[in-house]
Amino acid sequence: MIPFSIPLLLLVSLCFLNISTISAQSLCNGHAELCSRKYSNITFIGAHDSAFVGDSPADNQGISVAAQLDSRIRFLQSQAHINSFKTLSLCHTSCFLNDAGPLTTFLSTIKTWLDKHPDEVLTLLLTNGDRTDIKQYDTAFKSSGLNKYAYTPPAHPLRFDAWPTLAQLISSKTRLVVFMDYGANSATVPYILDEFAYFFETPFNTLDPTFNQCSIDRPPGAKPDGRMYVVNHFLDKKITEGDVKPEDIGTKGKGMLGDIAGGLGGLGGLFGRKKRGLGDDILVPDREKAKETNAKGGGKGSIGAQVGKCEGLYGRMPNVVLLDFVEEGQGVAAQRVLNGF
Repeated sequence: MIPFSIPLLLLVSLCFLNISTISAQSLCNGHAELCSRKYSNITFIGAHDSAFVGDSPADNQGISVAAQLDSRIRFLQSQAHINSFKTLSLCHTSCFLNDAGPLTTFLSTIKTWLDKHPDEVLTLLLTNGDRTDIKQYDTAFKSSGLNKYAYTPPAHPLRFDAWPTLAQLISSKTRLVVFMDYGANSATVPYILDEFAYFFETPFNTLDPTFNQCSIDRPPGAKPDGRMYVVNHFLDKKITEGDVKPEDIGTKGKGMLGDIAGGLGGLGGLFGRKKRGLGDDILVPDREKAKETNAKGGGKGSIGAQVGKCEGLYGRMPNVVLLDFVEEGQGVAAQRVLNGF
């Protein structure tokens, strides 16, 4: 038997320790296969209007934001407005009709989750319908402490092929990527990125359960080259205003007179992102068909069917597929398949 010297034993021990450390850090968003993939080469299943949780017609999700994250959703979209108390809140078109609380509370929930999950990369897409000053969003991020995780690219906009890998985002502790549809200003707040400088989106407010389209809806006139893209795969249904009573809307209770006026004026567009006038039909999320809409594949209207159409048009997979009621159907299973494992 050849005796080991103390230096050699130390070297062997360090090697085993290093291998163990690498092994412990080899998962990115739960999959080793994703660690070496660029952010721009990954498909995320996202929660559309993630903060609006409940069983009223105004809600798009059935489980909490933390539960969405626990179920392996890594892309959250939501919309914010200024309520009558001048608070930046998560409101569904109108703070009178549906106020899910201050943006800072939502951001704090995300920070708490990120604190506990060091090998996960999240994306947040904020809809800024009021064109609120970007500095107010910056204040909310800093108040929650979430800004410390935010990724700031070395250039604006970052080229499609210049995005870091998930492993690089994790190792640099910049595990949150933030986009905003309108009002982003990289010169003022460099970590909140202009969505439409990076993405195009397919149409929303879809009433066709087959999702037989994948055209570019926003930004108008955009070309697909050099942009990531979002597939809006959530189904709405049409009802008339007489089918919805005020008590059914389920507002969280922060509305005042100004919110009431705004809410009544925007009632026709409550559940979509395109405003309508009083007397028009109302579109609400089609909760009853969520399992079919969120099916992994195999039939018309499934995630796989629409993604296949999009891939045929653009020659590459989408980067985001947004769903209502992510707890229904097979969205997370679809996420694995769309990423090739």
